[in-house]
Amino acid sequence: MRLARRAAAMVAVLLLLAVVAAAGALFYLQDQGVTPRALAPYIERRSAGHNPLITGTGSWTGTILRRLDRGADGGPYPLPPLTAGAQPESAGEAGPVGRLVSDVEQAREAFAGALAGDTITFAPGVYRVRKLEARRPGVKGAPIVVRAAQPGSVTIEIDGAEGFLVAAPYWRFENLTIRGACAVQAHCEHAFHVTGRGQGFAALNNTISDFNAHFKINGDRHGFPDDGVIVQNSLSNGTVRKTSKPVTPIDLVAASGWVVRGNLITDFVKASGDGISYGAFAKGAATDTLFERNVIVCEHLLRGHPGQRVGLSFGGGGTGKPYCRDGRCDVEHARGTMRANLVASCSDAGIYVNRGADSRILDNTLLDTAGVQVRFAESGARLEGNLVDGGLVARDGGRLDPGDNRTTPIALTYLGYHPQRWLFADPATLDLRWKDAAPSRAAAAAGPDLCGARQSVGAYGAFEDFTACLRR
Repeated sequence: MRLARRAAAMVAVLLLLAVVAAAGALFYLQDQGVTPRALAPYIERRSAGHNPLITGTGSWTGTILRRLDRGADGGPYPLPPLTAGAQPESAGEAGPVGRLVSDVEQAREAFAGALAGDTITFAPGVYRVRKLEARRPGVKGAPIVVRAAQPGSVTIEIDGAEGFLVAAPYWRFENLTIRGACAVQAHCEHAFHVTGRGQGFAALNNTISDFNAHFKINGDRHGFPDDGVIVQNSLSNGTVRKTSKPVTPIDLVAASGWVVRGNLITDFVKASGDGISYGAFAKGAATDTLFERNVIVCEHLLRGHPGQRVGLSFGGGGTGKPYCRDGRCDVEHARGTMRANLVASCSDAGIYVNRGADSRILDNTLLDTAGVQVRFAESGARLEGNLVDGGLVARDGGRLDPGDNRTTPIALTYLGYHPQRWLFADPATLDLRWKDAAPSRAAAAAGPDLCGARQSVGAYGAFEDFTACLRR
């Protein structure tokens, strides 16, 4: 009897030690900002190439960690009809057609002779284009407009590294469907390359697919293309990008004052190189970028692939000094704002700040991501009103000023506990109706929500009523 009691006591002690060790491990992982979705590939890499038992155990552990963090993968699902992204209604003011072009040569001539205030309208049809160059200047208030009269009526297939090179100010592109059509997929780099003198660029209501970086924005010896707008576009890829080059639908380097609003960005998976891709970033000593009311679904149709997908970033992965606006990039970005964005289904951070000074992260909803990460001593971010299915992490000296937000401690995600995710009907398919009453803040929100309106005292996150974000 005495022996049995001793054995039971020993088992109890061992169990207690195991619980203490597990709790210590969880709090260590939380302190280091390591999420289950980040630990899983690390374990798989370290166990690969060993005997089958070790490899199998590593693979099993990775699967369990991902399931605890991300839930069961239900496979691809149809997106609901959102008010974010390109819409069936025509953008821009209904006016004269201007110059009507019906083949690529006519379009090339129209671009070469365009004057401020001109409109170039593509006749309905499919156009195979190597590159069209916008080098004639528009002026503020009288841009050169390139458009389709009706969305879906014009498809431009790009068979080259870049479709539209915009190197002059105040060009505006509307209602176009643009698709990468290179024989070698990786050769289709950009639908739009905006550079140098291309300030005041605008892209509205375009549907763009199958590029490494749908929009590439950078300076050159002529200057920096500041004050552009990318509004209400749908950006996606139908397949994994087989390239080691940057895969980032909006790749903004060294240009300032850009507004990125109301876009739908999905499926940007990079197969080669470092395997890291971003929905959109601004870096290269850029300033005053606004990411507002966008929907980012890192993995929609392309799910379960290796690599790291980040939703939105100030700083990205950093910039080589020759490409920086100031030639140094001590700070990658300054005075940026991310407001009322929905970021979902990312294998890495939903929002990432890398040497991003004076960043404001306001009223965003992050679901099935690694949360918010602020990295390096040059980074400072103020967070207010966010609903984050995950944690807020400051790394390598980054400064994070958390105000009133709803978050989940990383340690709890190792237990499969996701209270912010469980607020919604079915977040895995973007059915984001509240199960119960919306969690309301005590303070007023910063501005319009994802759906375009907000009550004076609103819910945490990007929206109050997601049904208002659905197209009727």
